[in-house]
Amino acid sequence: MGDEMTQDEEAIRRIVAEMTDGFNRHDARAATRMYAPDADFVSVRGEAAAGSMEIEEKLAAIFATRAGGAVLTTLDVKVRFVRPDVALVHVLNELGGLVALNGKKLPAHRELSIRVFVKDDGAWRVAAFHNTMQRPFESAALPG
Repeated sequence: MGDEMTQDEEAIRRIVAEMTDGFNRHDARAATRMYAPDADFVSVRGEAAAGSMEIEEKLAAIFATRAGGAVLTTLDVKVRFVRPDVALVHVLNELGGLVALNGKKLPAHRELSIRVFVKDDGAWRVAAFHNTMQRPFESAALPG
């Protein structure tokens, strides 16, 4: 069972790398092909998408507008199996090159996502993805 988990963890880590690579090529299909048909997605901005087709469409729209020059760097990946066929994966990324709605380039920031992977018929798929900005208020003065 240990070898199987190692192989499964390696497979999941490869998929995470494929997601990042697809994003950096600004290829919405390549960045979302690993989602289950009924996957749930929540972006760092709280925007939701349901199903792999809608997730791909929304990512393509972002590439066509605000993220055409964006670059994603994966800093850390933690995989935890809750069952042999279900894994919770935390991914820490740094995202740079986004453009605000007013056209100004935004500073790079870190995002922490949780991705739920499910193994069906021997293949790992992303069943859910939820992203959050890490320390978004760090540079802002918080009320005492």
